[in-house]
Amino acid sequence: MQQRILTSLLAFALISLLGNAQDLYPKNESVDVQNYVFALQLNDENNEIQGETQISVTFKDQVVPFALDLIQKSGEFGMEITEVLDNGSAANYSYSENRINIVPKDAASKTQTFTIKYHGIPERGLVISTTKYGNRSFFGDNWPNLARHWLPSVDHPYDKASVEFQITAPEHYDVVATGKKVEESNLENDYKLTIYQEPAPVATKVMTIGVTEFASRLLGEVHDIEVSAWVYPQNRLEGFGDYAVASNVLDYFINQIGPYSYAKLANMQAKTQWGGLENAGTIAYFENSVTGNNTVEPLIAHEIAHQWFGNSATEKSWNHVWLSEGFATYFCILYLESVYGDERRKEELAIDKKEIFDYYLKNPAPVVDLTITDPMRVLSVNTYQKGGWVLNMLRHKLGDATFWKGIRKYYETYRNSNALTEDFRHVMEEVSGQDLEAFFQQWLFTKGHPQLNWDWTFSKSKVTINVEQLQEHQVFQFPMEIGLVKDGNMTIETVQINNRSESFEIKFKEKPDSIVLDPNQWILIQDMRPN
Repeated sequence: MQQRILTSLLAFALISLLGNAQDLYPKNESVDVQNYVFALQLNDENNEIQGETQISVTFKDQVVPFALDLIQKSGEFGMEITEVLDNGSAANYSYSENRINIVPKDAASKTQTFTIKYHGIPERGLVISTTKYGNRSFFGDNWPNLARHWLPSVDHPYDKASVEFQITAPEHYDVVATGKKVEESNLENDYKLTIYQEPAPVATKVMTIGVTEFASRLLGEVHDIEVSAWVYPQNRLEGFGDYAVASNVLDYFINQIGPYSYAKLANMQAKTQWGGLENAGTIAYFENSVTGNNTVEPLIAHEIAHQWFGNSATEKSWNHVWLSEGFATYFCILYLESVYGDERRKEELAIDKKEIFDYYLKNPAPVVDLTITDPMRVLSVNTYQKGGWVLNMLRHKLGDATFWKGIRKYYETYRNSNALTEDFRHVMEEVSGQDLEAFFQQWLFTKGHPQLNWDWTFSKSKVTINVEQLQEHQVFQFPMEIGLVKDGNMTIETVQINNRSESFEIKFKEKPDSIVLDPNQWILIQDMRPN
């Protein structure tokens, strides 16, 4: 998701024990879903869906009971199960508290197939509504754990699987979904079957369908990946123009990070609760993203960056969602820097810095906040903007070459898999040869940031700078650039801050006209001097 659209819109010794502490989803890591086939029937008479889901499961050690998430019918909304099959025959199962609990009958086979037949009206997850132009529409909007409202599944990103969507709908609809289209067939009674298959493992949070009257265009092929736009016919040309930049963004990230994981890259105008939703290979952008003015390049860059971070290399615990949102935030900035120059990077980071400081006044919490138990609460300025700032500081600490080498290694290691913050740290330590524990501890697992009071004097060709950290809970340690300005020219010196109070002497022939701390936006510091 793109947080700016929404807002305008513990020591490391314990991390291995606490990394999943507050993610309360009951993981069953002895069971691994390999593939989903979601067959869905949609209609124009009502909002009830008919579903048949086939799930292929591998048992890692021995065959054990397992559970799937599916919201039960309560009042108007929810699902009713009509049949559950275990390898083709009636299954031994129970359905309570929105969980389908299955006890496999075959105790020997390590890979088995189960089928769930059900129907109902989803309250969330599948948004059945009308577009802003009044056309009936169906859009998957699963993030973070809303797939369970319409798809029987392990509705948590730790267990990813390949997926096939088989959508039967009235023939006047156009259908796009996760994966590559492999069939479109007209059926009897004015219905049409459309099938999409995605062979790469995908978390349910980023599986989707889009069903409405679309105008679609192939925007190009990038490294043999088809890039397309799916927009409303009423704003067809504006949408094709606004979304065309997706090809450039995809090319940049493939070249900088590594191979793209999914069968295609569709960019879809949609009904979504978010500014953008990074569904794997089928990104949803809010309806008014289409303007014809090419204003959504940052949003597109953010959501495409997610295809690497969040979708392919996926957080294993919701409390580590900065590995998704912080990365997408900063890699959007990296893309903009590559196109528009370093001044754009500094502008974006300055905007984010102000939001971080304002947020901290009311929400003094760390980026990796182990007190959060609800996935809907993990998104914040901390996980977006501050997470992005941490990557900016890490880049400065390691240097561009080592930073990018580490990013590529991290993606290569955890592509189509899951990671925690400590996994990212270990990769960056391996590549850099540095111990990064203290860096990660103070910026990700400790609340706040350096709040500085400072002054300077000049005497006998020396500038003396006095710096004091005002925050009480933590003394931060960091390098800091100091810009000395004379006659419009800036000289930059770097000092190391290790203590609450520090004084530095810098040789300088004449009295500077002004002094600027961190002129290049490399360290998350807040200037607390009175205006």
